[in-house]
Amino acid sequence: MHITKWICYCIGYVFIVSSIMKLINGDFKGSFMSIGLPFPELTLFLVAITELACGMLIVGRMYMKLAVPPLIFIMLGALYFTKIPVLWTDGLLTFAMNARLDIVMLILLLLIWQQVKGYKIN
Repeated sequence: MHITKWICYCIGYVFIVSSIMKLINGDFKGSFMSIGLPFPELTLFLVAITELACGMLIVGRMYMKLAVPPLIFIMLGALYFTKIPVLWTDGLLTFAMNARLDIVMLILLLLIWQQVKGYKIN
């Protein structure tokens, strides 16, 4: 199987599981409220639905040009709102530990984005 398919499956898995947890686990509501975003419950719901829909599209390798950019935006937002403050308060190693999945997912999304912009996904 082509490596691009495996990358799509991995990206989709992470975002689908993450979205389901956001929808069923009440702890995320508190996390979104503590960030200071306006309308935290609505924002949480929109992020979860976007992650679910885009994750499913990526697993199916459908509409990749539309599915990848919102997830890149979500990952940048997650890094900015939840991980960068850790860097300033707890230091580089704690930041690196907490941000590892976000950074890996961002890199994988950028690789897939580069792939779909130039070539057709197999």
